[in-house]
Amino acid sequence: MMDMSLYAAFLVAALALCVTPGPDMMFVIAMGGRGGPAAGVMAAFGVACAMLVHTVAAAFGLSTLFTTLPTLYHVLRWAGAAYLLYLAVKAFRDRSVPTAEGTPSGPGMRRAFWQGAVTNLLNPKVILFNVAFLPQFVDPSLGHVSGQFLLLGATLVVMGFLWDGSVGLLSGRLASFLRRSARVNRWLNVVSGTVFTGLAVRLVVTSPK
Repeated sequence: MMDMSLYAAFLVAALALCVTPGPDMMFVIAMGGRGGPAAGVMAAFGVACAMLVHTVAAAFGLSTLFTTLPTLYHVLRWAGAAYLLYLAVKAFRDRSVPTAEGTPSGPGMRRAFWQGAVTNLLNPKVILFNVAFLPQFVDPSLGHVSGQFLLLGATLVVMGFLWDGSVGLLSGRLASFLRRSARVNRWLNVVSGTVFTGLAVRLVVTSPK
């Protein structure tokens, strides 16, 4: 079903994409900074699950809705930006005091998962990326085009989760240590809020490719 030479090239390209800092990685780092290691990993898992949804949409042609209904793209984009700004406001307003062990008081694991998933699902540029990137490694002559899409997308999702999850784990552990200071705790919340704000602005001002 797959051209193995194309798949090998895809693995190299996917690895380069995964290790390059991007919006998802910055979001996971910010979530780890707010909620600790578990929150960072669960945010990465939420992003990965949302990426899988985007992959299925691209595989079955649902992404063509953005071509026929451009308004849908803009509605989703503004909704994503609004949600990120909501998370930013929550981070800026967080005045909680860390425990003696420096345990963060940010989102729990379930909330971190859903925040990661919703943030990614409300980013229409992820669907457009899948439409532009994945077909380069699909060989229509082999048939099962949707299956090839799904295999490539699932591979990218797993690789992305392994990398982003590791980044979220490390950022969370570092944040848990630093949060033993109330002043540093407040500073980390401000940094997280700034990251969320920056991602919201980027989502609004960056033109689709």
